[in-house]
Amino acid sequence: MRDKLLKLLDDPSTEYVSGQEISTKLGISRTAVWKHIEELRKNGYQLEAVPRKGYKLTHTPNVASADEVKSRLNTTTIGKDIIFKKELPSTQKLAHDMARNEAEEGTVIVADQQLEGKGRLGRSWHSPAGTGLWFSIILRPDVPPHHAPQLTLLTAVAAAEGIESATGVKAEIKWPNDILFKGKKIAGILTEMQSDPDKVQAVIVGIGMNVNQEKHQFPSELSDKATSLAIEAGRTFHRADVIAAILERYEYLYFYYLKEGFEGVRKRWEALAVTIGKNITARTVAKTFTGRAKGITDDGVLMLETASGRIEYIYSADIE
Repeated sequence: MRDKLLKLLDDPSTEYVSGQEISTKLGISRTAVWKHIEELRKNGYQLEAVPRKGYKLTHTPNVASADEVKSRLNTTTIGKDIIFKKELPSTQKLAHDMARNEAEEGTVIVADQQLEGKGRLGRSWHSPAGTGLWFSIILRPDVPPHHAPQLTLLTAVAAAEGIESATGVKAEIKWPNDILFKGKKIAGILTEMQSDPDKVQAVIVGIGMNVNQEKHQFPSELSDKATSLAIEAGRTFHRADVIAAILERYEYLYFYYLKEGFEGVRKRWEALAVTIGKNITARTVAKTFTGRAKGITDDGVLMLETASGRIEYIYSADIE
């Protein structure tokens, strides 16, 4: 109910919204309206109340809470249920638990801060409070398990396109799961699967994104590798605007992918990829390869052409 109330209060065509109008449009009593207003105030919203005029929203906290995101979101499945926590060990961990307990497809878990955020290969992910977006999406696609890596690439496209829509920052994709701006990382993606041998039960897609960090807020070991949307754009952003834009792009691409297949997503990914056509070094667990990145297969595998003309298929690696 509060996300609908926020939509009414944030309508640019109306300065004040009367308690009676809120009551009528939301189908609740005036007492219930007052209780929701007080709950918003407890959560950091500032509202002006003027007799015979109504309520006016004067300050909105910069938080990607369920109410804030839903008040901006225009989707049917992705983000229908949003779980927001001020602090979690990891959104991926909670998402896995919820997926095992039959959470619906499209459920999104958001944390203001992660204490044990993780990236690929078990690496930690710096995710402090009040700055970035740390969230996971539960998907239940009807695809064979070996197609699940395609969703990592779909996620990268949704993130890059959503970032540009919300902020104007034109991000690039580095295979397989990094979102960059001028060579510095803005976001990372972690895709994990729960499956039977022949059937996907759930895919858990995690995204960690630097939104409003300033340069001094990055640990010294990340200062020359990471950046934020605010640093690159020269202004801060409301985090709910950014995640809402990403979730809307995600829903569009996800249902397109389920209906039409991966080819359209692959073309969008290659158009945004900084890796393709470049000479790279790919460091796998067992071996290091150098050569030119030629493209990706339908399964999202990177094709690398060595100096001898041989095509190596890279399933997982660190890319330089």
